[in-house]
Amino acid sequence: MSPSAETASGDDVEVPNNKSRVTVVGSGNWGSVAAKLIASNTLKLSSFHDEVRMWVFEEVLPSGEKLSEENVKYLPGIKLGRNVVAVPDLEHAVRDANMLVFVAPHQLMEGLCRRLVGKIRADAEAISLIKGMEVKMEGPCMISTLITEQLGINCCVLMGANIANEIAVEKFSEATVGYRENKEIAEKWVRLFSTPYFMVSACQDVEGVELCGTLKNVVAIAAGFVDGLEMGNNTKARQSAAIMRMGLREMKAFSQLLFSSVKDSTFFESCGVADLITTCLGGRNRKCADAFARNGGKKSFDELEAEILQGQKLQGVLTAKEVYEVLRHRGWLELFPLFRTVHEICIGRLPPTAIVEYSQS
Repeated sequence: MSPSAETASGDDVEVPNNKSRVTVVGSGNWGSVAAKLIASNTLKLSSFHDEVRMWVFEEVLPSGEKLSEENVKYLPGIKLGRNVVAVPDLEHAVRDANMLVFVAPHQLMEGLCRRLVGKIRADAEAISLIKGMEVKMEGPCMISTLITEQLGINCCVLMGANIANEIAVEKFSEATVGYRENKEIAEKWVRLFSTPYFMVSACQDVEGVELCGTLKNVVAIAAGFVDGLEMGNNTKARQSAAIMRMGLREMKAFSQLLFSSVKDSTFFESCGVADLITTCLGGRNRKCADAFARNGGKKSFDELEAEILQGQKLQGVLTAKEVYEVLRHRGWLELFPLFRTVHEICIGRLPPTAIVEYSQS
């Protein structure tokens, strides 16, 4: 990873119109892995400019190193590629880019989009790798919709059965690109992300793909609660399977109530049941919920996030709150008992054992 855009070769050279330039907006675990995947492909694909810029929210680490100089905080020891250029200035990072990859915490996206208004190319295409939604007075707003409305550009999504740290060491994973109408741009994103160890396919269902990626984190919290409770292995396995089954049912029902266009088949793509199982068996949401249950709910999720994730953000708890707000506002709480129970455990209204009582009833 090159240390600075200021010294990047060709930084101020106009890019030929027939070559696409890619910028990754975000540099956490998933953002860094996305940059690694993309950078390996831009070197091979003649339709892309070799250089991949990655916007980095600059930090000086306890060691004195800058995050933009080497990503020692999120992916220590992993080489992202010499053609990945870390850029601490957001406006500079997106300059001339016509393919924008958004992979920042979803609660930061509204502010990031406001900063980018008028700063990006009119013909830019975007893709969101972000799990989460904004809940406004008028209802839920998906991150892809937020990007489109604020920046005036088309936005696809990429979600799937993958854990960033495993992709970083090139273990097999898969993902789904959700698109609206333009299959050609979807296939371009597929080419940009696909590697022998990261298999990507396209699906014409943005909301369905995005909601799968968002809601599975809530179900993973529930699975983590089960893991953290004192039960025999066989009992725990059955409880976890029940949680995943019930969770998938609520994911599908919630998605199709919000958006009638969501397809049944989407839930059988990588972004659906495969991602749900992967996240419930591993990943940060399950891990933190497991610790929460083992502590009997005595440690807050904020404390556990700081202790366990070392700077990464826990999305499932915030998403559970956002989903709960939608359910409460629309009078749907009784229709989604798993989603409701997860949130009420997270805020201390119910004990972690309530997840077992729920699944058995």
